[in-house]
Amino acid sequence: MKFILISPKNRTAYNFRGDLVREIIACGYEVVVTGPNRDHVDKIEALGARFVEIPMDKNGVDPVSDLRYERALYKLFCAEKPDAVLGYTSKPVIYGSLAAKRAGVPHVTAMLTGLGYAFTQRTAKARAIRLVMSALYKLALGRADTVIFQNPDDQKRFVKAGLVREEKSRVVSGSGVNTEKFAVAPLPQTPTFFMLSRVMYYKGIREYLAACRKVKQKHPEVRCMLLGACENIQDSLSEAQLQPYIDDGTIEHFGETDDVAAYYRQCSVFVLPSYSEGTPRTVLEAMSMGRAILTTDAPGCRETVIDGQNGFLVPVRDADALAERMIELIEHPARIAQMGAASAQYCRERFDVRKVNRDMRAYIGIEGDPAGGQPRTHGA
Repeated sequence: MKFILISPKNRTAYNFRGDLVREIIACGYEVVVTGPNRDHVDKIEALGARFVEIPMDKNGVDPVSDLRYERALYKLFCAEKPDAVLGYTSKPVIYGSLAAKRAGVPHVTAMLTGLGYAFTQRTAKARAIRLVMSALYKLALGRADTVIFQNPDDQKRFVKAGLVREEKSRVVSGSGVNTEKFAVAPLPQTPTFFMLSRVMYYKGIREYLAACRKVKQKHPEVRCMLLGACENIQDSLSEAQLQPYIDDGTIEHFGETDDVAAYYRQCSVFVLPSYSEGTPRTVLEAMSMGRAILTTDAPGCRETVIDGQNGFLVPVRDADALAERMIELIEHPARIAQMGAASAQYCRERFDVRKVNRDMRAYIGIEGDPAGGQPRTHGA
């Protein structure tokens, strides 16, 4: 039995899907992971999977390049003859589903982990891309046997728009989080806010920077941390735009790392003012480690917070409201500890990766006990 995971970025394959890959292997399957380059291949292979490089331009809009990607996936599926495939994020979902169905893969699953730039921004370019992507999604999701969403808002939006049939769609609680790896840690003495994200507008980076600047003016003693790369693509803040906030001490900026837990330990409150998510993995990791959460009342984000219990929901694109909640927590530090404890409990009840992956394996078409190594697929 064989399973292929179609990944848009190697880092996400082992960071976000590593536990799922291990479980599928434990069920007795051979697992193949595709990725766009050779970055971090050793970490994917350390999971027990085999890696195949399939070049892909993740953010490009060149149809020739995209068709080349679909053909490469089709050839791989014909050669490997997998029993089930799963693609996640836009291009692996679209071109992976089309290629897999064309190659006769028995069970094709697509997972929408968030809607991204085209569906969250209001620019003319975003609207044009959204029209094209909607047509492609409708074509591709029609070929998939199961379509997984990470929050009910995205599911309803796609069903209402006619992009997927409701009866083939499922919702899971994000990617889940390994609560043992991200164990509860003591809070720092200094109130510290932390955003971990690509430095993208739709992630709410402008709102976070503006809120931090306002907070620091009233409470200069607090720390405001940011971990994430400036990617020099559409919708991304440039390094030159970010630098003034670093220079004046508004934020401390850190680059990408594989040891994100070390940064969660330094913070009191995790902040993600995103415009829309699937279910944000970073928030789940922070919750698991016992951190209060400030995020937006937006798709995906609102799934992670019981407002007033483990954190606060603020309006999308509202830096002033975000700053007010940050100041409130600084001036009432006991609430930070209370909310952090509530986060850890809520995370373990709803977002534990073992619970999420049990559903994922069923939806992908894989059954069997990971401890028993007895593989079979639905309908087998």
